[in-house]
Amino acid sequence: MVISEKLKKLRETKELSQGDIGKRTGLLRCYISRVENGHTVPSVDTLEKMDRALEVPLYRLFTDDAHVKKPAIIILKKVELRPFAKALSHLNDRDRKLVLQVASRMACRA
Repeated sequence: MVISEKLKKLRETKELSQGDIGKRTGLLRCYISRVENGHTVPSVDTLEKMDRALEVPLYRLFTDDAHVKKPAIIILKKVELRPFAKALSHLNDRDRKLVLQVASRMACRA
């Protein structure tokens, strides 16, 4: 699942409007719409604002619920996660899925 779809799904699951997310983040509703529809790629800082507004950890935006077998405890500093998120944003969908599948399998073995 693409991050834009994940953001929209999480927002709808929590029964929040784009306006609600806008109020919580300080972002414009039209910008949130463009992100959710895949017309704009958000920065890591914007993703952090949105995950706080959705009250979910940032890693949930990079995982597919269908592949998560059990909740993993991830302890990372934001400074460590930013380069990873930035690198993922430069990958095409096929390569990003491959990296996330490998990471998921590694996490299940731990």
